[in-house]
Amino acid sequence: MKSIIKHRNLSKGALILVVALTLQSCFVAQDYVRPDLNTETEALYRTDNLPTDSVSIADVSWKKLFTDQYLQQYIEEGLQNNMDVRIALQQILAAQAYVKQGKAGYLPSVSVGANATHQELSENSQFGSLFNGAIDTYDITANLSWEADVWGKIRSNKRATQAAYLQSVAGHQAVKTQLISSIANTYYNLLALDAQLEITKQTIQTRESGVTTIKALKDAGQVTQVAVDQNIAQYNSARALQVDIETAIFKTENTLSILLGKTPQHFERSSLDIQKIEQELVLGVPTTLLSNRPDVMAAEYDLIQSFELTNVAKSSLYPSLKLTASGGLESLELDKLLNANSLFATLIGGITQPIFNQRALKTQKEVAIAQQEQALLTFKKTLLVAGGEVSNALFSYESEVKKFEFRKNEVEALRTAEANSNELLKNGYANYLDLLTARESALSAELNVIDSKLQQLVSVVDLYEALGGGWR
Repeated sequence: MKSIIKHRNLSKGALILVVALTLQSCFVAQDYVRPDLNTETEALYRTDNLPTDSVSIADVSWKKLFTDQYLQQYIEEGLQNNMDVRIALQQILAAQAYVKQGKAGYLPSVSVGANATHQELSENSQFGSLFNGAIDTYDITANLSWEADVWGKIRSNKRATQAAYLQSVAGHQAVKTQLISSIANTYYNLLALDAQLEITKQTIQTRESGVTTIKALKDAGQVTQVAVDQNIAQYNSARALQVDIETAIFKTENTLSILLGKTPQHFERSSLDIQKIEQELVLGVPTTLLSNRPDVMAAEYDLIQSFELTNVAKSSLYPSLKLTASGGLESLELDKLLNANSLFATLIGGITQPIFNQRALKTQKEVAIAQQEQALLTFKKTLLVAGGEVSNALFSYESEVKKFEFRKNEVEALRTAEANSNELLKNGYANYLDLLTARESALSAELNVIDSKLQQLVSVVDLYEALGGGWR
């Protein structure tokens, strides 16, 4: 009789298991489909020459884009040692742990425990009237619980953890892209400051010689002491500018040290005039930002995660099918615990439909839907911002290329004016104020030429970053 009862229980359990596995294919959770972005990507780049080729400069390795050996070395060191990159790696490891947990959602929960129970019975209780004294019970019990993924809740939760992981990976890629851009821009700033310092030192020598000349002219009665004083003031102004530039170099080197994860130090470097960007600045069609730019990818993974969590919230409103089982050894006497007669087993299958849960499940669904819409808007906004940054960087580069030629012509004209003013002053045909003005304008123009060259390089770096280059 006892064997018949066990057989029936096992048959029922098997039947419930078959039903569970059958229902598991009846998912109600929807699959993610990328939203229509035609409106957002149409004319995303504000340029008259709309790209038609999907190839982008972002597909070029940073090692090919930046040919300066010192810069390549510093980028390598930064990618290895930068604190932000290392923090992002730890975020990836944390996300990986959640992915493993999401994959384990299909597996049952199993626990094993050993218990010893001593119970003193009341003489007036139901069992106390039958037994005298106390009852000792010993058991080793294994418990198993498994929920069938009837509505796709577990599957959606698994996909949500995978999206969160991919978002952390995209975040790491974004950090790498930003780091490469920051190192390159900081390095180019150092080269520009070096060039400005060299021009300033040459100007100081010229103005020191000018002070000697103006003193001689004063002794000859051609100019007054006012001219001498103003020349001395202009000379000291250049000396002060040198101190400012040296201070800027010191601080910029410290900034580069932080980017490379190093203590503050001096860095070897080349010169600004040998820097060239030989790669063609190809934008690629706007939709390439979806696969090239890490922050855009991260925003979409956030949308996917929100979408899947909405599926989870919706599925929680449906009935859940669970199987629970327990089995092990139980005995009133410790020395008989491992006896075959101490074996026991229980199998329970049930369906639970949430009815009233203080509105928690409905609130969870409404919040999930709102967060999904928020993630969608953030995704679209990120794409628009990316397009704006590409447009700004491209326009800045084209403007600086045009401006650079004008700046060079300005320097040539002002240096000629300075030389002519100096000769005319020596021969008594010009006012010393003309020479002072020409000198100051020439120095300012030469510094502007250097800055214009710097801005060209910075614009290329910004365009490379805006298109999502550097992380591959």
